[in-house]
Amino acid sequence: QVQLVESGGGLVQAGGSLRLSCAASGRTFSDYRMGWFRQAPGKEREFLVAITWSGGKTNYLDSVKGRFTISRDNAKNTVYLQMNSLKPEDTAVYYCAAVRYYKAYNQARLYDYWGQGTQVTVSS
Repeated sequence: QVQLVESGGGLVQAGGSLRLSCAASGRTFSDYRMGWFRQAPGKEREFLVAITWSGGKTNYLDSVKGRFTISRDNAKNTVYLQMNSLKPEDTAVYYCAAVRYYKAYNQARLYDYWGQGTQVTVSS
């Protein structure tokens, strides 16, 4: 059974940092790309960044470049999202997900597996 389990969310003041983790299990993900999305209340799920397990190629949403950094630890089957200089508008539920490498990485509807999400709240 495939599982993606996020952790690391919480409440932080504006300007602070958080590191989210996504532990993947249940299958081999070498031919997948891992993505991070977020969804704020009343808004659509938004792509943030993706990384390939093999090679570590990354793709970022322009608006988070320089503040958010994705990384992976292949030995632990875990993907991380380091978020710095957080703003109140970053408040959302953050999800990790997996998509086959040949599919578009920024389309939520194409992703095959999803985690349950972790809440990030940034206070002003």
